[in-house]
Amino acid sequence: MIYEIRVYEAADGKAEAMRDRFFSVVASKFFPRHGIELLGAFVSQAEDGRLTYMTRFENEGTRKKAWDAFAADPEWAKIKAGTETGGPLLKSQTISVLSPAISGLVLD
Repeated sequence: MIYEIRVYEAADGKAEAMRDRFFSVVASKFFPRHGIELLGAFVSQAEDGRLTYMTRFENEGTRKKAWDAFAADPEWAKIKAGTETGGPLLKSQTISVLSPAISGLVLD
């Protein structure tokens, strides 16, 4: 298993729209469609315009295939364009791909 942590930083004034799109569309519809297992999503107690989430994949090949399929999904492209008529929702993103530090450790 490998884990991925992504931190999204919203464009100025777009944090609520970014999070709404993530929770109501991306995590609920497209992640399951493309085999992206969401383990958790988090926001800071103090508003900082960020969304942090963690996913899990069987291996690097599975991770790459899932994200490639998501990026190429024409329905996602249409939704993304429709939610960004006033400009992009994301200012930046950070991606960390991790392996368990303890052999045999598995999260449920």
